Amino acid sequence: MTIEFETPKPIAQTQFVLKTVAENMMRSTSREMDECEHEIPFGYIEFMHSAMRSIGGGSLAPKEDKPKEGGEQKEKRPPIAYQNLASLIEMLSWGDVGFYLVTPGGGLGAAAVQSAGTPEQRAKFLARFNEEKPTFAAMCMTEAGAGSDTSAIRTRAVLDEAANEWVINGEKIFVTAGEKSFNSYEQFGKGFIVVWASIDPTAGRAGMRAFVVEAGTPGVKVVGLEHKLGIRASDTATIALVDARVPFDNILGSPTVEKTTTGFKGAMATFDMTRPLVAASGIGVARAALEFLKEKLAESRVEIRYGLPRNKLTSVEKDVIDMEIQLRSAWLLVLKAVWMADNKKPNALESSMSKVRAGDVVTKITQKAVEIMGPLGYSREFLLEKWFRDAKITDIYEGTGQINRLVVARQVLGYSGKELR
Repeated sequence: MTIEFETPKPIAQTQFVLKTVAENMMRSTSREMDECEHEIPFGYIEFMHSAMRSIGGGSLAPKEDKPKEGGEQKEKRPPIAYQNLASLIEMLSWGDVGFYLVTPGGGLGAAAVQSAGTPEQRAKFLARFNEEKPTFAAMCMTEAGAGSDTSAIRTRAVLDEAANEWVINGEKIFVTAGEKSFNSYEQFGKGFIVVWASIDPTAGRAGMRAFVVEAGTPGVKVVGLEHKLGIRASDTATIALVDARVPFDNILGSPTVEKTTTGFKGAMATFDMTRPLVAASGIGVARAALEFLKEKLAESRVEIRYGLPRNKLTSVEKDVIDMEIQLRSAWLLVLKAVWMADNKKPNALESSMSKVRAGDVVTKITQKAVEIMGPLGYSREFLLEKWFRDAKITDIYEGTGQINRLVVARQVLGYSGKELR
């Protein structure tokens, strides 16, 4: 199998539709939503839920190709589920990354179910994203004492055998879309959060498990919302769990502790699938900034003379060409990582590489664009300064740049986590 670099026709068609949405619905209200942090854009959410259902499903989760009714497909198509999702996310983030993060769908919560859930759990929990009302899901892993070191989580799940329920206690912070996923709104369907907890603290990573906690579960409460530098249209919540009871069957993975680190590997498998998607989001922001810069340079009659020797280029021309190289190389890493995911190949190395590269590239490109634009780049007259603020999160959530560099180093050098920290 080989990687195809030409955009498949179904993806190109979806990109055309989403670009219209990005230009006319997202860009036009980006500034307002940035300034009115924590307000929910119900109109956008309802429109996107309807639109995404019409183009192949209501969830921001990969859809597997299925044979047509009455027989096999005439021609087996290469799998493009994750490539399609990466392209969709890149385009929506080009419109506005904060808006993208409030697009209805499963997000990390659905990805965890997809990666670690049983077929029955996937059918039960993922089907609701295709229902009439828009629905959200979130993943709760980070804690005050367990940020990058996810194996240090202290949230505890204890089995109440008499009731056949898990009792969960702990507090999770920095939960993206946590408020919309857990709190009930008349306009939304019933969402859920996926809470990572330990069923045996003495077992370390082997005791880690994920639990689906449905919206409205007693004992679970959104206790705060973060005020942030960027992605301000998206809520980032703190969620407390006090004697929260969830059904026994809501555990993702085995309910018994084994000597292997199966539970921890389930978490990492989730990140292997989603880190390239985070990278795609950052690339969308970087592309927005670079295209804006080139547009403004053209208006000022500054020409980028491609094909000349580097020593004959102006400083601005060199900067713009370097930015384009960085952007394209980052996108190629994303394409490789999602191609491997689509073809069910282990992609831990490629996933982290794409995340590291995109985090660096989006930060550098937006910063350089502001620098070249000068006072206008710093001004709130344009969205460039907002994209600069939005960019840095790519290097932080779903594994910081430092952590992903560690993952890459361990993969390349063949070291374990204990050997290289």
